[in-house]
Amino acid sequence: MASSNAHSPIRLRDLIHPIVAGLISVIVNYGGTFILIFQAAKVAGLSPELTASWVWSVSIGVGITGLILSWLTREPIITAWSTPAAAFLVVALGTTPYAEAIGAYILSAAAFVLLGLSGQFEKVIRLIPPGVAAGLLAGILLKFGIGAFGGMSVDPVLVGLLIAAYVVLKRFTARYAVVGILVLGMAFLLTQGRVDFSGLALQFAVPVFTQPEFSLNALLSVALPLFLITLTGQYMPGMLVLRNDGFSTRANPILTVTGLGSLLMAPFGSHAFNLAAITAAICTGKEAAQDPSKRWIAGVAAGVCYLVIGIFGVTLAAVFMVLPATFITTLAGLALLGTIGASIASAMADSQSREASLITFLACAANITVFGIGGAFWGLLIGLGAYAVLNGRWSLRESGVGSAVKPGVATKDVAN
Repeated sequence: MASSNAHSPIRLRDLIHPIVAGLISVIVNYGGTFILIFQAAKVAGLSPELTASWVWSVSIGVGITGLILSWLTREPIITAWSTPAAAFLVVALGTTPYAEAIGAYILSAAAFVLLGLSGQFEKVIRLIPPGVAAGLLAGILLKFGIGAFGGMSVDPVLVGLLIAAYVVLKRFTARYAVVGILVLGMAFLLTQGRVDFSGLALQFAVPVFTQPEFSLNALLSVALPLFLITLTGQYMPGMLVLRNDGFSTRANPILTVTGLGSLLMAPFGSHAFNLAAITAAICTGKEAAQDPSKRWIAGVAAGVCYLVIGIFGVTLAAVFMVLPATFITTLAGLALLGTIGASIASAMADSQSREASLITFLACAANITVFGIGGAFWGLLIGLGAYAVLNGRWSLRESGVGSAVKPGVATKDVAN
């Protein structure tokens, strides 16, 4: 559902901030998590051709689905590959034949299509109390905020420069703070000779079809964990990011579209792509655009970037890999500071749910991993359990997460 201002005129100056936000989300995604895919490909013993096909399929799939969803809904629907699933595959592909893994990808994607068509996910979202939802989001994002400052011990000059520039720009021109540190940081790295693009050459990626094989072992050891990890670690926090920034697009079409995309791209190596969580927060808040009805442009811009990178395969992905890890983590953390602060404030706002929200926040921040399922699921489960015990019960009306709210109204301070 688009906002009431979705069709207001778009001026040239309206494009700058959302486009930059989309670009930053892509940089953070490739620079921060894409190394996991290369690690998994190495563990699986994949050839350079199969690895390039994996890069092509996941990038093209993410680009097309994100672009289409953002364009049709006029909301910043940012899609991405499943990062926790990629981390899981670094281990799983060591004992699972690649053809069977492809079959598992197909089964997992089909399950998401069925879940989206069934409409059950939307009901789950409505059950989450707003304070607990905000605590979940804050807990997930906390490590990125800490990461913005953690690099100080490794690269004090670069990180110190970015933090100081961010604070100064926030004071005098808040809208350009993230843009400013991106430009300043790149200029600093270039003048210091710390990034070298001379060895890069443009090459088109060629998709390689792998005949899927299906086995009970791959179903239980790859498909089922892949489904659960992506559902709890990506889709749920991704929807909460949208809800916390006031966007009201229903989850079911998003699950269906991304599930179908994953299904089509699986034979070419794509493990799973879905609604983004962390990188989405960069595009859904005020830093992307003051007017919520313009933030969908960030989703389109990100989609176009993914398509370009996918066409050129590992070549342009390598550009992002050249950037220092400290630059990526600091950039991501500073870009998310507003969302983290507002999420914590929202989690603590209601005295009745404050303790349950705090428990959710701390449990998510602890990043508990049990049975191969990550911290987002366990943090949410613990928080909901605490809320039920402390408050006796909750009803659908108590949760504003799944309700249709106008962008910029219900959570207007989320990305201050």
